[in-house]
Amino acid sequence: MRVSLRGLAARAFASASGLAILVGLSGCNLTPKYPPPPTFAATPDYRYVIGTGDSISVMVWRNPELSMSVPVRPDGRVTMPLVEDLMALGRTPTELARDIEKELAKYVRDPIVTVIVSGASSPFSEQIRILGEATRPQAIPYRQDMTLLDLMIIVGGITDFADGNRTVLVRGSEQGKMYTVRLNDLVKRADFSANVDLKPGDVLIIPQSWF
Repeated sequence: MRVSLRGLAARAFASASGLAILVGLSGCNLTPKYPPPPTFAATPDYRYVIGTGDSISVMVWRNPELSMSVPVRPDGRVTMPLVEDLMALGRTPTELARDIEKELAKYVRDPIVTVIVSGASSPFSEQIRILGEATRPQAIPYRQDMTLLDLMIIVGGITDFADGNRTVLVRGSEQGKMYTVRLNDLVKRADFSANVDLKPGDVLIIPQSWF
């Protein structure tokens, strides 16, 4: 089979160009590119909203036959006796309880409903995501007053190959604004000045060290 010299040259150029881009990017990233995030950014008015995969306990006062635990389906809805395909995704437990009461009122006189969430996973938009050189990269539900240190304990810290002080925090609640956080200082040097509050929807990207 004949091989085109022009094709080989094009492939070689593309490979060299790609390598140059990678080297250039690594060189550009030797120093933090983004400002540090605010140390205090807690959301005191945060209310948990139900996500797919949650398990909820529905208790209907004086109607034990209607009280049960049900899962939130992948489409975000729940089904229980006398209530079919009711949207639960994005609702607080209290809001969902009021929605269930409205549905049950068609069949039950003055229903009083309480909804309790067990096995919370939260909606995708509010999960905290950890990518890159974490010991256990994953997505976890946001918890009230969660900090960067809490997150590192959950994921088991960072790997030996991580360049922790160049970690990028992408804040979804601020239209994707980026900050640099100092994970090496926090995790390996116990420098608590590097600890910051997290917010629902934050994404943490931990790069690999080039050296």
